[in-house]
Amino acid sequence: MDHDIIIERGPGDPATTAAPEPGPRRHPTRPLSPEAQALTTEIAAALDETAPDPVGQIARAVARLGPAQARAFLVQVQEIEARGGRMLPDGSRRRTPGGLFFLLLRQSTDLSRRDKVYIFPQLFQQTKARAAAEDSAVAAPTSVAWTDETYQALAPQLHQNTGRLTTVKITVIGRPGVAVEQGQAVALALVSEKVPDLPKGPPEPPAGTRYTVFVARKQWAKVAEALAVDAEDAAIIEGYAALDPRVEGIAVYATSATTKRLQAAKRVAQSVATP
Repeated sequence: MDHDIIIERGPGDPATTAAPEPGPRRHPTRPLSPEAQALTTEIAAALDETAPDPVGQIARAVARLGPAQARAFLVQVQEIEARGGRMLPDGSRRRTPGGLFFLLLRQSTDLSRRDKVYIFPQLFQQTKARAAAEDSAVAAPTSVAWTDETYQALAPQLHQNTGRLTTVKITVIGRPGVAVEQGQAVALALVSEKVPDLPKGPPEPPAGTRYTVFVARKQWAKVAEALAVDAEDAAIIEGYAALDPRVEGIAVYATSATTKRLQAAKRVAQSVATP
């Protein structure tokens, strides 16, 4: 008994006019014309394909490309077979006529991507799902626990090819405690207890980091005077930072020093002076 071959309507099919339903995309089905069904049966028999999936792909190729172009691919297969066929990439055996037919369709530069999506919907759905899985893996790397062992393993790798900095600058904002004068410099001691919010990924820095700031006496004089007048003011010191075991923490060598109020007053004066 003969059965009508039903094919799924693919993207870009002019006959598809219904609005898509919510959820997974599904294409309505329609029967082949008697002529297209006869050609599908002929091509399937010539390729020795009887399973539903390859026969369905042949039917979609006939419906999408038309009888002339579909038959042209069959002729290409027959010509290649007459010359000895084509081997699989690993050289283990010859391709089947059906496999060669589908390969020619997939590799054809005469077919648009929409044509190939229509003929091989499952293949392109698998490719899309695989690409989405790869993107997800890249976007969500596994988290790393920053332990003592992590740091110990990291150090040798980093020291193999150390980069070179061209500029290092640190800004220290706060109210120093005691100021110790040494010749033409003043040494200040500060401790950072507040850890800022950092993006996910890097390890959390330790709280309670000690900073020893060295400021030229002339620079510090105006800062000290401003801080003494206003208990709410804060020093702003910019400079070069270095890890120095002699101060049991980070040493900051100031290049400039001011306070929030002095900085604000300077901006006001500059705005007034500008016409």
